[in-house]
Amino acid sequence: MNVYDTLNERGFIEQLTHYGKIQHLLEAEKVVFYIGFDATSDSLTAGHLLTLMAVSHMQKAGHMPIILIGAGTAMIGDPSGKTDMRKMLTEEQINYNANAIKLQISKIINMKNDNAILVNNADWLKKLNYIDVLRNIGPHFSVNRMLSADCYKSRYERGLTFLEFNYMILQAYDFLELNRTHNCILQLGGNDQWSNIISGTDLIRRLEKKPSFGITFPLLTTSDGKKMGKTEAGAVWLDPVKTSPYDFYQYWRNIEDTKVKECLLLLTFLPVEEILKLSYYTGEKINVAKKVLAFEITKIVHGEDAAIKALTTADDVFNSKIINSNIPTTIIKKENLGQGISIIALLIYTRIVKYKAEARRLIEQGGIKINNKKIEDINYIIMKDDYSKDEIIILQKGKKIFHNLKFS
Repeated sequence: MNVYDTLNERGFIEQLTHYGKIQHLLEAEKVVFYIGFDATSDSLTAGHLLTLMAVSHMQKAGHMPIILIGAGTAMIGDPSGKTDMRKMLTEEQINYNANAIKLQISKIINMKNDNAILVNNADWLKKLNYIDVLRNIGPHFSVNRMLSADCYKSRYERGLTFLEFNYMILQAYDFLELNRTHNCILQLGGNDQWSNIISGTDLIRRLEKKPSFGITFPLLTTSDGKKMGKTEAGAVWLDPVKTSPYDFYQYWRNIEDTKVKECLLLLTFLPVEEILKLSYYTGEKINVAKKVLAFEITKIVHGEDAAIKALTTADDVFNSKIINSNIPTTIIKKENLGQGISIIALLIYTRIVKYKAEARRLIEQGGIKINNKKIEDINYIIMKDDYSKDEIIILQKGKKIFHNLKFS
């Protein structure tokens, strides 16, 4: 099967620059393609996983991926999907982030034995001469067209800095550079990168007089359109320190029923036939499909051992067999308790909830337990003498989210 057909069948294809040509190209020859990840954080998120899975499908089909780490573009920041300007990072922070995300990518994409090319756009962007860019690249960009792009249009009324306005030009230049040095002819990216991608294909056409192509993928969203990969505590990270394998597993174990099939297709390597069988499950049986989904995704990101441990921990906790040490744990020194800590403050401190209003709502609805005892008083106070030294108690939100609490 042509890899285009694989991607299309699994739901990856959102937009194409050239429908028929791309399909033929992927079938007729080995294509050098690229995808970029800006080093704006020391970890990728669940949202990046979808694009990495697409790269893996392409690589397994015999095409050559270029993984671009955007240490150069991270100095500006992509305005796509942002209501405000990104926080400016130091060069030291950016380099640290770049090294961290390289390691995460290498767990999913085969980077060994020349199976992929790893580049850093700081290697060429930092060497650019501003006057040369204005004279040689600037004439090929229309300000009117740039302002009509979604990545800028959504920011126009709130305020768009000239710094961010240059981002599209630099990403287009990345594509041009990779086309010249590696004969890269295809760029992949999330759907929010469409304007940046077509700017790159247009720049190559104008300067190199040859075609180039782009494919974008859907963004992971919940049924109400919010970005998937967000929790009360923040983003779902691929870094096991920022989001533990257990929490990562639990996130996918608890997703909406309506999103199970989509995530199985996009975020696992399970055969489509098997996914379709799992997708027929309804009612309580949908939990079987969710467990398969959570295990498979955790295995891809964190390895099979971590996935088995997360699954076992989740089952043990759910069945109330043990309080497992693999559950996230917060240690509180008794001397710091003072006159006690309120249940609402504790929920926020452990990042089980983000806001006091949410904590109150959960307690009033019976959604919070300590050691399987329902907490019904929003003013409930945990005193330092309530629990013995080194005892682990378990804080529970709903049916499936658990957190160890240890007083020492």
